[in-house]
Amino acid sequence: MSRGAGVASNPLRDPRDRRLPRVAGPCGLVLFGVTGDLSRKKLMPAIYDLANRGLLPPGFALVGFARRDWADEDFAQVVHDAVKEYARTPFREEVWDQLADGFRFVPGEFDDDEAFDRLAHTIADLDRVRGTGGNHAFYLSIPPKLFPVVVAQLKRSGLSARNGDEWRRVVVEKPFGHDLTSARELNRTLSVVFPPESVFRIDHYLGKETVQNILALRFANTLFEPIWNRSYVDHVQITMAEDIGIGGRAGYYDGIGAARDVIQNHLLQLLALTAMEEPVSFEAQSLRLEKTKVLSAVRIPDDLGSHTARGQYAAGWQGGEKVRGFLEEEAIPKTSKTETYAAIKLEVDTRRWAGVPFYLRAGKRLGRRVTEVALVFQRAPHLPFAATATEELGQNALVIRIQPDEGVTMRFGSKVPGTAMEVRDVNMDFAYGESFTESSPEAYERLLLDVLLGDPPLFPRHEEVELSWEILDPIEEYWAEHGQPDQYPSGGWGPDSATEMLARDGRVWRRP
Repeated sequence: MSRGAGVASNPLRDPRDRRLPRVAGPCGLVLFGVTGDLSRKKLMPAIYDLANRGLLPPGFALVGFARRDWADEDFAQVVHDAVKEYARTPFREEVWDQLADGFRFVPGEFDDDEAFDRLAHTIADLDRVRGTGGNHAFYLSIPPKLFPVVVAQLKRSGLSARNGDEWRRVVVEKPFGHDLTSARELNRTLSVVFPPESVFRIDHYLGKETVQNILALRFANTLFEPIWNRSYVDHVQITMAEDIGIGGRAGYYDGIGAARDVIQNHLLQLLALTAMEEPVSFEAQSLRLEKTKVLSAVRIPDDLGSHTARGQYAAGWQGGEKVRGFLEEEAIPKTSKTETYAAIKLEVDTRRWAGVPFYLRAGKRLGRRVTEVALVFQRAPHLPFAATATEELGQNALVIRIQPDEGVTMRFGSKVPGTAMEVRDVNMDFAYGESFTESSPEAYERLLLDVLLGDPPLFPRHEEVELSWEILDPIEEYWAEHGQPDQYPSGGWGPDSATEMLARDGRVWRRP
């Protein structure tokens, strides 16, 4: 078990037994960027939910750092309001009171030496009065361009240094760069101050129960693994569709686009988990080794014009209301080439997957909000039925629904009741909400707890990040040289070029 982690002492309990609750040991969390949406809607509620589930130590401390003239009580009120609005678990005064006793706030700018000296003093005081034991994680919920100055301040002030069995960790949110060069520079910036095992790159998709269920589905069952290969799978579709536009994210989104925003991280991680070989264990190093092998084996098509597609949503109707197009959004230039829809075809050059295309797509203002991984199987080599009996029979499929209706669907053929022989597609569903009485924790609950435990299996290392950029960079360079993205109507399922991309291979996109 990692230092700083523990459960109630019992010599009969095996610390490796994951059925037991894993409780963080003495520690604190320093949150940079406490005024942002991520902190308010995800991080602060997740911290409370962990405390409410008894997974944080009694002396846990939360320190906020921001450019605000707040006292500790003001910061506590901000956290209180966020918890009341967004927490998953019921509000309990006794839990809140114990948690709030450990709240501190340090005002200052990121380039202010005195502010970071005050932060160091605050942390030392928490070690004394809260028993945090010198164990602290620094969560950089700030734009990546500010990482270098904050990391340098952590080093200058001695906050990154640890003594003996103490630990210091840094947590960074995506984007991990905007191309391979910037990703390597970011990794160098972090590695100067923190060793690799102390750097946690958060991809919140990897904290979702249904993403982790890909591993359980594959490796805990003999039913699926024998057919999880090129001998039976025709192709794989990985979809992340959103029904919203860019909202107030114009400043971030323009120049980034759908491929950099979600394909480079979320969808390529889903591809790696779907295509990887069985790890020797579920320890972090074993999982990363297998994912790295897959990403190293990914090949992009030679003809990017035929096997990629991109688009921008146009004005239209969605959810019963009229919405404007991407180029009409506030602060978006009329000449913007940023895509709000991206689709790419990839192949994995391994014995298991040779010749099986992986189609990845992500977009905004699509028909509905859904994220899924769909394995579409080959057709039966021989059907002993009349052609008219199987007119409505499609290909078998196994669909892992990641959000919002978490679960697994199997599509297969069944006889229609009646005297005639007619075979039609039917679905068999497993839904998390119907099969388990306990609701799934939010992704950030799992990931924050893993940071405090020092347990990193769900966090991509810099090798995975750089391999992902090596896959995407040539595609982005091609798009940059080839004009404007295609327009597609809001509420639809993307541009015609995406439909044509699959049609060239004799396939069609799923309609979730």
